[in-house]
Amino acid sequence: MTVDILRKIIGGILLVSLVTIGFSKSFQEYLHIPTSLTLFEGQDIAFAKAKMVSAELSSDDSNIALKQEDHAITLQGNHHGENEMFLELAGFPIKKVDVNVLKDFKVIPGGQSIGVKLNTIGVLVVGHHQIDTSEGKASPGELANVKIGDIITEINGEQIENMTDVAPFVQEAGKTGKPLKMLLNRENEKIQTELMPLKDKAEGSYKLGLYIRDSAAGIGTMTFYHPESRKYGALGHVISDMDTKKAIVVDNGQIVRSTVTSIEKGSNGNPGEKLARFSPDKEVIGNIVKNSPFGIFGKLNQNIKNGVLDKPMPIALSHQVKEGPAQILTVVDDDEVNLFDIEIVSTIPQKFPATKGMVIKVTDPKLLNKTGGIVQGMSGSPIIQNDKVIGAVTHVFVNDPTSGYGVHIEWMLSEAEINIYEHPREKAS
Repeated sequence: MTVDILRKIIGGILLVSLVTIGFSKSFQEYLHIPTSLTLFEGQDIAFAKAKMVSAELSSDDSNIALKQEDHAITLQGNHHGENEMFLELAGFPIKKVDVNVLKDFKVIPGGQSIGVKLNTIGVLVVGHHQIDTSEGKASPGELANVKIGDIITEINGEQIENMTDVAPFVQEAGKTGKPLKMLLNRENEKIQTELMPLKDKAEGSYKLGLYIRDSAAGIGTMTFYHPESRKYGALGHVISDMDTKKAIVVDNGQIVRSTVTSIEKGSNGNPGEKLARFSPDKEVIGNIVKNSPFGIFGKLNQNIKNGVLDKPMPIALSHQVKEGPAQILTVVDDDEVNLFDIEIVSTIPQKFPATKGMVIKVTDPKLLNKTGGIVQGMSGSPIIQNDKVIGAVTHVFVNDPTSGYGVHIEWMLSEAEINIYEHPREKAS
């Protein structure tokens, strides 16, 4: 009887202890350690833990150093390789964590104001208009079911590259009375249609009844470039056509240097804007091969400098970004890049690519006084935290220009086709 009572008392104490541990903040943080972790050589990750829990590595390989204290676990990546960490409570395993140490990887942060020139694949339809003929008004484009946002890629079997390619076909069709056979790209679907141009009675020429465009231009901010490959990423968000609001499908494009001439300060409900001009020499510093939700990407013709942090810097993956102080590199006057203070309000450790990974807030008095916070043209400004490049500014909150979104750097690197999981020097060997 005495033994049974003693067992019950001990069991009750253990149960209360386990329940107490289970509700403790440090144990909850311990349980939320992800099932897989990635870090770079020389980097470390620390986790809070309850006193009665512990961790051990499955392999004695020295690629990871494990340090345990009463209330914390620290992992340090010594050299590239994989390992497993087992988490235990009172000697019982409760979780397995795969740990991958990547080779040291660095990029050079940007911050420079850049001019962007995009050439589309084919010509983009941005509107309809009525042709005033002797028989009345009509839009041949509308009659042929050509829609705003369509891209005209072929006419009568011939590839269309720019607007000057279109006019000869239109006038020839008007003279012969034969409709144009058009191939359209609509939401990644190929559409065929026939369009008969109409003669404008005032001008005497034949017209499509369509507004078309074959290029676009704007400004933004350079985010990073990879010193070994010169691949770069900028803007942090897709470039959309101002009329159709759809992403521009890029055939080719260029980036040039630009100079900020003035700032339209942002206010609640009215996002501000950088006003800039392309540099007078219009020297092309790189090409554009991709326009994606994560920005524009291509390759630089030359190394460029920001005059502030012109050195290769390590990056931080999404799960390594912390809430708290950070900085951005950007231009608000002429072509001078400066560091400004911000706060990472929240960050999401993302397993899959997503454009809104962080909420940021401008805290720097000088930047707030100059711009009111985040303004158009600032998109792509690199975010620096603890001497690491962690992402880029992407969007401003319309009702609060001091705050906005940021994208994690790893997704921009992926879009730039820079594989951080395989060291470039290994590829070349």
